[in-house]
Amino acid sequence: MAEVDEIPLIDVARLTDADAPPRDVADAIGAACREFGFFYVVGHGVDEELCRRLEALSRDFFALEVEQKLQISMARGGRAWRGYFRVGDELTSGRPDQKEGIYFGSELGDDHPAVQAGTPLFGRNLFPEIAGFREAVLEYMTALTELGHRLMAALAVSLELDAAYFADRYTRDPLILFRIFHYPRMQPPPGDPTWGVGEHTDYGLLTILRQDDAGGLQVKSRGRWIDAPPVPGSFICNIGDMLDSLTRGIYRSTPHRVLPPSRDRLSFPFFFDPNFDAEVRPIEELADHPIEDDSHQRWDRANVHEISGTYGDYLLGKVSKVFPQLKREVL
Repeated sequence: MAEVDEIPLIDVARLTDADAPPRDVADAIGAACREFGFFYVVGHGVDEELCRRLEALSRDFFALEVEQKLQISMARGGRAWRGYFRVGDELTSGRPDQKEGIYFGSELGDDHPAVQAGTPLFGRNLFPEIAGFREAVLEYMTALTELGHRLMAALAVSLELDAAYFADRYTRDPLILFRIFHYPRMQPPPGDPTWGVGEHTDYGLLTILRQDDAGGLQVKSRGRWIDAPPVPGSFICNIGDMLDSLTRGIYRSTPHRVLPPSRDRLSFPFFFDPNFDAEVRPIEELADHPIEDDSHQRWDRANVHEISGTYGDYLLGKVSKVFPQLKREVL
């Protein structure tokens, strides 16, 4: 295991089977989760040509005029909560983000039970009329879902649990959310603390992020901000509030932010989360670990150990704060 600006870089090439993660790889991931909440992975098996193709297609989309991009606006996605949003439409901690993007999720037909029931976040995606875009997104989500299963198995083993622990209880049929974000080049006025995205933690289990080479991501480690620079051929992964809650704080979600880029920046966050209907509760096997309320240290002063009920209910409460206007119109 090597290090890049302190955040561990882990080769997961031998993590080929979700049923039997190599112990040393699992331990390396576990150590990273305890110390940083972030880690890079290489040797992940996701086709680099696919990643480059998706990046090129994404640049083609964001180069379009706003009117063309709005043809797949989130307002047209309905309860599926899919589509394009403009710069400033998405909020972090109540403040507009300086990015635009597209929301995607698992591609589900109208005959899917959750779609027929009108369950929020389920349905069809909205794709721009750019040749190959739809195919690249769906292929990418399939590849990242498979990687997510392997990483969650390693996380289970790192906690001295059976490799199938998370799959059996939460992620056999995971809730998949995928975003493509574009941060336009901006130069904030001197002394203006504007961020591309402000300080936050992710709300789910595991985020798998591909960055372009522009940089700007920072992670809060030991009370100070450190850079999480792009590493060619890698993904940077981080755990979210849900895994923090399930592990009773053994693995803590880590605040991060995005600085305003000096040139256009693309990022591709992929969220691998529990099934919408899964009941969330702390891991029984970790019951001897005392829960420490760290809300006074958190950016939002929230106590993640008060999370209860289904993951879907929890998630809807989170996403409705990101797009309050959409919440009023759709949910």
